[in-house]
Amino acid sequence: MLGIELASAAFLPAAFVALLAGILSFLSPCVLPIVPPYLAYMTGVGVNGLKTRERSAVLPALFFVLGLSTVFLIMGFAASAFGRAFLQYQDLLARIAGVMVIVMGLHFLHVFRIPLLDQEARMNAGKQDGGALGAYALGLAFAFGWTPCIGPQLGMILSLAATGGELSRGTALLAVYALGLGIPFLLAAVFINRAIGVMNRIKPYLKTIERIMGGLLVVVGVMLLTGAFSAFSFWLLEAFPALATLG
Repeated sequence: MLGIELASAAFLPAAFVALLAGILSFLSPCVLPIVPPYLAYMTGVGVNGLKTRERSAVLPALFFVLGLSTVFLIMGFAASAFGRAFLQYQDLLARIAGVMVIVMGLHFLHVFRIPLLDQEARMNAGKQDGGALGAYALGLAFAFGWTPCIGPQLGMILSLAATGGELSRGTALLAVYALGLGIPFLLAAVFINRAIGVMNRIKPYLKTIERIMGGLLVVVGVMLLTGAFSAFSFWLLEAFPALATLG
């Protein structure tokens, strides 16, 4: 499959991390609270209009997710191409990436703060009226602009993509990350009333979720720095030999 066994032991740990990072990105303090307003903005109605089903948010949400997924896939391909071009320096790249991911994790854990990650660069896609094209453009803007919320998580997945050395593997990792971020968004659009209630109950725990994300970043950074990802992959192959034949 495009020259890579996507179900191989080497891919599975990174894919799990990418999926978890996507879900935690959705639950982060500056993404979750804006989900209902974004859905309302994309459909051209107020939040109350969403609650009363004045207009469905499902189609705009789908194109929004496609927009952000487009950017993530391009980023994954580019990161993989960069890693492949410097294949002979993969060990050094992995260590540099590990240090950077650890630093971003410590930022989320509030050990120290990095001013750059506290800045936002939001892009406006113009007035929305529920159209698919406008929602797609807003998805593109979201992927490019919400650096404080998704930047560190995205950087972690891009690091995994760059150190993998295979174009399809890196692109697939970013696709998994997009699924983790996009599927909850689609579910919120489908079950809007229930989703708003769940989001309100989650809000008091957003700081805890941010620290969980920070912990995940630190763990992945240490694994990149020490080569533990490769060691874990070899262990999976030894423990489950059938994985070597999948893909």
